Amino acid sequence: MYYKRQNVIKIAIFYHFFILGCFSFGGPIAHIGYFRKRFVEKLRWLSDEEFSKIVALSHLLPGPSSSQVGFTIGLKKGGIFGAFLAFIAFTLPSFIFLYLIWYFGILEGENNYIKSTIYALKLFAVLIVIDAVLAMFNSFCKDYNTKAIFIFASISFIFFSSIFNQFIILIICGVLGFLFIKKDEDNKNQKLSLPNIYFLFIFLILLIIAFIFEFRNEYLKLFLDFYKSGSLVFGGGHTVLPLLQDNLQNQVSNETFLISYSLAQTVPGPMFTIATYLGADILKDNSFYGALISTFGIFLGGFLLILAFYKSYENLSKNRFIAKIIMAINACVVALLFSTLVKNIIPSEIFTIYDILLLFIGFILLRYIKVNIFYIIFGYILFFLIKTIFV
Repeated sequence: MYYKRQNVIKIAIFYHFFILGCFSFGGPIAHIGYFRKRFVEKLRWLSDEEFSKIVALSHLLPGPSSSQVGFTIGLKKGGIFGAFLAFIAFTLPSFIFLYLIWYFGILEGENNYIKSTIYALKLFAVLIVIDAVLAMFNSFCKDYNTKAIFIFASISFIFFSSIFNQFIILIICGVLGFLFIKKDEDNKNQKLSLPNIYFLFIFLILLIIAFIFEFRNEYLKLFLDFYKSGSLVFGGGHTVLPLLQDNLQNQVSNETFLISYSLAQTVPGPMFTIATYLGADILKDNSFYGALISTFGIFLGGFLLILAFYKSYENLSKNRFIAKIIMAINACVVALLFSTLVKNIIPSEIFTIYDILLLFIGFILLRYIKVNIFYIIFGYILFFLIKTIFV
């Protein structure tokens, strides 16, 4: 009976993450919104508080932030096997899309109907982010102190938006939380636990090898180049590009970088699958293995850090002093999502009065009438296809 239940859980993990991997347009912030909608609101696999802790942890560690959130949800639901199952399922659609695009030499889509469908899906991603920001604000910014931290962090993120500054702002908010946020009840002090030393050791050893040694084996060299890039970046897919360009400057042309970057934004799923296209291009004679090795390499470092720190972070969050800090960091994470929405997502995705009107209608349907999200997606796609035909 136990093994049967475990198999059902594994199938559920793969199914839900694969569906999300097929439709999750919009980048890491949008992915977090999709995850929250499905795993917190719909499936109730975890609470809003647990979800926010996972999001906060993913922003405190280097690596692909949204994929780390998905990996941790899989870890919480199905152990290490469930974590990697979640990663494979969520990443597989974009891996397949990008590899096939490289293999068949499709550099950019000129079909207007395809462009209209992608545009509709990106607009829906904006809707999901708006809904996630509002829901998380209502959950984590309930009193004067957390709202004040939210305002401070939002303004800071908007004007100081570099990845380093984001990390500093998260730390400042944690300190403010420790100083100002009061708890109604004192929790018993919890024993503080250390990170999992084995996974941390593997992470550091691989990173040291990647920096110190130069290998002739093309597969090992490819893996370490992408491992190094993925292990040092904060903030997700957009920020990994400079590191990749630096590590691969003699292997990939600047034009290929730009093509792979734009393609990674047009397919669903994590932007770190830019590695799929680049890996295939670097190992042209063994392109599938190149795509596979580079994709695994760029994600592995972030996942090793999650395995190293997840349990200790969970235990730390139960300590009454640390709980104060996490309450503030939760408000700060909401501010990060809000500032990204205002500064980056809306200006780059909202262009016409039709977009604003569709967002308003979609928000009412999603938030208050509780219409299934797939009906809204279908409606958006249908609208833009009709618009393409007649306008």
